[in-house]
Amino acid sequence: MSIRVRTAHTADLTPAELDALRRLLEAAFEGDFGEGDWDHGLGGMHALVHDGSGLAAHGAVVMRRVRHRGRWLRTGYVENVAVRADARRTGLGGLVMAELERVVDRAYDLGALSASDDGARLYTSRGWEPWAGEVHALSPRDGSVRLPDEEGSTFVRTALAGPLDPAHALLFDLRDGDVL
Repeated sequence: MSIRVRTAHTADLTPAELDALRRLLEAAFEGDFGEGDWDHGLGGMHALVHDGSGLAAHGAVVMRRVRHRGRWLRTGYVENVAVRADARRTGLGGLVMAELERVVDRAYDLGALSASDDGARLYTSRGWEPWAGEVHALSPRDGSVRLPDEEGSTFVRTALAGPLDPAHALLFDLRDGDVL
């Protein structure tokens, strides 16, 4: 079986590729994938893996800003990592992450993501570290709002930022669907 890995910006994906990607994500997340999830994965770099049956795996990295200890870090935020059901546990998730990590390590101060329990195993095996501190997001109404549900599932890759101190929160920029 021939495996092809491609990286491309959202702007370089055709409508047919975007449709196939949306179908993969909806199937992989079994109905727990909405418009906000789709939107969060657009506007950045995508890693797409194709096999003999078509699109088999995907992940994206989009830019966000994260404040830590008074410094805003240019952050490559990993979104929409998924592998087609019949291709899981074959190393395709690792291929996707290798491409996304290359982008994060060369273009951002920090890498971050929010992991499911299943995804956490993949990320920790690749050197991503669970964030041990508080997680906050900006709200236009309330300023910094703590997100306790994100604590324990947020992972970081320090890239160029150097060591982070969990005694100080990560404050994520506002995006639609988060804190309002």
